[in-house]
Order: sequence, then structure tokens, then C-alpha cells
Amino acid sequence: MLRFLRIRNLAVIEAVDVEFEPGFNVLTGETGAGKSIVVEAVGLLLGARASADLVRTGETQAVIEAIFEPPSRQGGGGDIIVRREITNQGRSRSFVNGTVATAATLRGLAVPLVELHGQHEHQALLDPLTHLPVVDDYAELGSLVAGVGDAWSAVRALGEQLERSRMDEREKAARLDLIAFQLGEIDKAAPKPGEDEALGATRQVLASAERVERLCAESYAALYESDGAVLGGLSGVWKRVAELAAIDPQFAPYVEARDGIKGQLEDLAFFLRSYAGGIDASPGRLQEVEDRLALLERLKRKYGPALDDVIDRGRALAYERELLTGGEERAEDVARKLAEATDRYLAAARELSRRRREAADRFARAVEGLVAELAMPRTRFEVRFNAAELGPQEWGERGIDRAEFYVSPNPGEQLRPLARIVSGGELSRMMLALKTLTAGDERGKTLIFDEVDAGIGGRVAEVVGGRLRALGERFQVLCITHLPQIAARGAIHFRIDKHVRGGRTMTSVERLADTGRVEELARMIGGAVVTGQLRAAARELLAYQDGAKGESERRRPGRG
Repeated sequence: MLRFLRIRNLAVIEAVDVEFEPGFNVLTGETGAGKSIVVEAVGLLLGARASADLVRTGETQAVIEAIFEPPSRQGGGGDIIVRREITNQGRSRSFVNGTVATAATLRGLAVPLVELHGQHEHQALLDPLTHLPVVDDYAELGSLVAGVGDAWSAVRALGEQLERSRMDEREKAARLDLIAFQLGEIDKAAPKPGEDEALGATRQVLASAERVERLCAESYAALYESDGAVLGGLSGVWKRVAELAAIDPQFAPYVEARDGIKGQLEDLAFFLRSYAGGIDASPGRLQEVEDRLALLERLKRKYGPALDDVIDRGRALAYERELLTGGEERAEDVARKLAEATDRYLAAARELSRRRREAADRFARAVEGLVAELAMPRTRFEVRFNAAELGPQEWGERGIDRAEFYVSPNPGEQLRPLARIVSGGELSRMMLALKTLTAGDERGKTLIFDEVDAGIGGRVAEVVGGRLRALGERFQVLCITHLPQIAARGAIHFRIDKHVRGGRTMTSVERLADTGRVEELARMIGGAVVTGQLRAAARELLAYQDGAKGESERRRPGRG
């Protein structure tokens, strides 16, 4: 669950702090106020690509921080604190619980914590290549899919090995020369994971070394050394507070906390002194860091784009060299192993295919039931697979199947591919239905929907709002919406405003109480001019939705 989000100097947002709650959170505001930037900030924390144009004009860097509470299924571990810094030069650094993290680490962290669903996810649903994973998620076939993927990796590796073993000597020598050159470059540099990000941080400190040392010295003196040092003056404060505690026990907790406060300030003072003393501000050290960064950038341009890719490339080259120089193993032996690996792959892929096809009909009926609740009552839905087993040239890590969703949203229409049949509103509802079916059971996970209401309104919006609220019973749901029918369903309502102050555009996020919700819903119903009639309509809408909260929870569609 996303408990807290802090944004500094990101696009039009100067400073925003938001505390989210469990359940269904809605975010509303005028078009262009910055609603989607809040979602983009979460995406950046979870490994999305950063760029310099995200930094607010005139600022040196943007900072996004969040506190996540892991879902209960992860054993109730401590909070996860994620921070990302993006400079106006386009560089970024990431931290997880205070430790430098790579973008790959952030992306891995996202899987159990957050799912983002925006307009591009809706459009991705039109690509048949995304349909098979949806069926696999519904049927909970993750372990079988992973097994097929491993078997395919073995087949592919042995196939490549067989090709190399059949190279003539001249081809092999040329390839070994190229491997030696490329591997020599990488081995000589010996890059380490996250080294470029850590060096970027070091360069920033060294480039500002004089200022850093001055700030540390001034802070240390203010705390410890100067005539009016804070630590020295505190003894008098504590003496007076102790006297107050003897008069009124309400001061007693502060007296009890004094040793801890003193210890923290002393730790800060000593850290300031040691930190300043540990900075090697010599021109030579800064040049050394610059040279190392330049070397890593050259490697990333040649073998990247990321430093992790360079490291992986080095491992792959070393493995290929080993294969090419291990001439003892004959091509016949490799071919035998390839045949055995292919048999294992086909056995696993056929079992996966059988399980998929068994689950497809249950999945289709469940989708039909859900979209019927979302005001598409006569919709027919079908998962169509390839009739014959795919040939070797089409095998892959997901097996020997192709699948595509076919839909008929209106009576009398033939089933046709999803991409050719649905409107924007139908696609939004289809996405919501699929997410309801495949979200899993990680209670407390955060689902973020950016404008899931595209192309819908009226009664359909009420139904979509009810479905989102029902999702909020199992997950934390954050939804950006322009529709009052959906916003009124929210358990917690945030308004995002944009205004101009001192010639600069500012964005703010405010949690709305009862009166604020009425005003915002009235604006959403009627526009800029809010009248008494619109307020009455907003109150009526909220009362209606409060009544709907008392309805019994709809049964979650089963997986069979």
C-alpha cells in the first residue's frame, strides 16, 4: 500500500505531500492541474525512464519519495522507503531504504507493490500479444509459464551452441578475436552494479565540496562549538522543563525523551564533522571520478544502454568464448542434448497449452459476467487459440500457443477481434473487468487507474465507480477521474488544483472533507460556476452513494 508520497520540483508541481489511505482513493481536478503527474511520479519511483524535462523550470533537480507498506502476504515486513532524484542534466539516482538502487531493482520492487493502469495500458490491450499473459494470470499458471520459459532458454542456448560448434576454423577465429577485444574492454573496466549512479552522486558532492564543507562546519559549530551552541544551551532548557514536569505531569514525557534527543543531536554533530573531514576535495579526485564516469558512459554506449546490460554482456561473451574454445565436445553430442531439451520443452509447453485451453472457457464466462455488471449486458466474449500446434520457428518462452480475444458487444453481431470492435468506453470497462479477474489476492497492493472513465458517463459511470469501490475492499485503489459519479464513490477524495503565484504555476493536493467534497462534486457536475442547485445535486449524489455502501458486497467472480 502507498502510504505517503512527496514530490518536489516535478513538472508543474513545486511541493506536494500526500498521505493516502486504504480503500478507494479518488483524485479529481481541472484538466491540466497535474493529476497525471502524480501518477507519473509513482511510475518514476518504480523504475520508469526519467528525463531532464521532468524537472521544474529553474530548478536543479526533482525529488520523489514514497513510503510503501508491503502487502500482508509478504510477511508483514517493515515499511519500504523509496526515493528518486532527477537532475536537470537528465541523470537520476534511486534509493531503497537509504541504499542506492538501480532502475532494475525499482522495477522488481514494483511487482508486489503497485500496478499502474493508464490509457497506454488500455491501448496495449488491443495487441493480441498481450492476451495470452492475461489468460495465464487468470488461470494462475505462473509456475508452468516459468518452467516453459526455462526449458525454452535451454533449447535456445543449445541451438546457438550447435551453430557455433559447426563453425569452420576461420569463422571461429574471427569470432574469438572480436570476443577477446570486447571482453577485454569490459574486463579492464570491471564495472560494478550501480557504480555509475554512485559515482554521479560522488561527483555532485565533490563539485560542491567547498559549500558542503562550509555547511558542515557551520552546522557543527552551531550544535557543538560556538558560544551559543545548541547542545550547550539545551541543559538549561531541560532543567526548566524538569521543573515544569514537577508542577504538571504533562511535561514528563518530554523529560523522559531528553536523552534520546541529546543523543540524536550529538550523533548529527559528530557525523557532520566526520563527513566534512572525509571529503577528498582535491582536483585529482574529482578528475578521477570524471574519468571513470566517462569510461562507463563509453561502455554503456557500446554495450548498454544501462550499466547492468554491460555487465550482462561481459558474462555472455565469456560464456561464448568458453563454448568456442571447448572443442572437445562434438557437434553430435550437442545435437543429442538439443533433441533432449526440445522434448522437455514440448512436454512442458503442451501441458501449459492444455491447462490454458481448459481455463479459457471459464475465463470467458467470468468476463461476460463482469462486463454485464458494467452495463454491457449482452456481450459475448471468447478466447481463440491457434488450431494447430505452432511450428518450431514460432516457439517461444510462452510456449506453442497464440491467443486472441474476440468480442461481440451487441446482440446480432459476430464475434470479432477486440481491436476491431470496441469503443473507448467499452475498452475502459473491458480493462477494468480483466483487472478485477487477474489482480490476484495480494490484499493491500496498490492499483492505480489513470482515467479509467474514458468514453463513459451516466449510469455506466455509477457502475464503474461501484466496481472500483469493490476493488477497494481488497486493494488500495487510486483513481484519477473526471466523473462525479465515480468520485462520489471514493472513500477518500483528493482535489488537485493549479494556480499562479508570483508568476509561477503551482499545483497543490488537498484532502477534502464533507463541505469540500460537495463543492468539488458540484464543480464536476456543472462547471466553473457553482450554484446552490449544483451543491444540492452534489449532496444528493453523495447521499445516494452512501446508501449504496450499505449494499452487500458482490461475489467476486471465481477462477474455477
